Amino acid sequence: MNTIARTVAAGTLALAAATGPQAASAATIDGNYVVTADGVRLYFKDWGPKDGPVVTFSHGWPLSSDSWESQMLFLASKGYRVVAHDRRGHGRSSQPWDGNDMDHYADDLAAVINALDLRDVTLVGFSTGGGEVVRYISRHGTSRVKKAVLVSAVPPLMLRTGDNPGGLPIEVFDGLRKASIENRSQLYLDIASGPFYGFNRPGATPNPGLVQSFWAQGMQGGHKNTYDSIAAFSATDFREDLKKIDVPTLVIHGDDDQIVPIDLSGRASAALVKGAELVVYEGGPHGITDTHKERLNQDLLDFLSK
Repeated sequence: MNTIARTVAAGTLALAAATGPQAASAATIDGNYVVTADGVRLYFKDWGPKDGPVVTFSHGWPLSSDSWESQMLFLASKGYRVVAHDRRGHGRSSQPWDGNDMDHYADDLAAVINALDLRDVTLVGFSTGGGEVVRYISRHGTSRVKKAVLVSAVPPLMLRTGDNPGGLPIEVFDGLRKASIENRSQLYLDIASGPFYGFNRPGATPNPGLVQSFWAQGMQGGHKNTYDSIAAFSATDFREDLKKIDVPTLVIHGDDDQIVPIDLSGRASAALVKGAELVVYEGGPHGITDTHKERLNQDLLDFLSK
């Protein structure tokens, strides 16, 4: 084996050792950060009574755990312990050059759950975070999981492929990458003031506070990390992962979602998860965590109470 081959092989072994169940169990806590086996610092929030039923929240792209604040405040006030972390490369977490993929995202969620020793957890994931939840269950099982909720989530597979003809063409995601390189600040403003919340629909009035919050969260993330994440949320195939889910699952999706269309995502995911319940928000855009927060909060509480 030549020197280059040995170096690559050693790097592959090191990467394998830094991911998966063993790596998750090696995570440590440093203040409001979970430190993963590969040295990434994940900022986390831990609200509500520490002896309450646990709910974790996984956020969307290019946001942070701040995007869940309405749901977290509501459920914490109802006696739930709510935990959310900023994904690697997003928010206040580290910005590693590598590892900006769904396997690492899932293992980071496992690191948070294991480090805090959370059990009987309801996993809630929005958009990219929904993929994180699904991949977590596929890689780490449900020994610590009670239920799962997918909100406007990206699974099963957003990208159009030979065996996924209903997906979105690669040009859509190449366009996001191009816009991110050219001026990601403007990209985030355009997404938030347009399709994310449905503000581009006739008669809709953009909410400056929501637009600015989206922009601020996005710009806090790393440029390379948020760029790489476009491939993570669009090209990761979750079809087999969804079939492994063996806990009660709620799928919530707006039928006017212009970012992650319901037919290729919410409805398809609900069909692959045995016994999943699908709730459709009529006229709901992608960002229903804000535009429909009162309804979503109550739907989450009702599902948790079952």
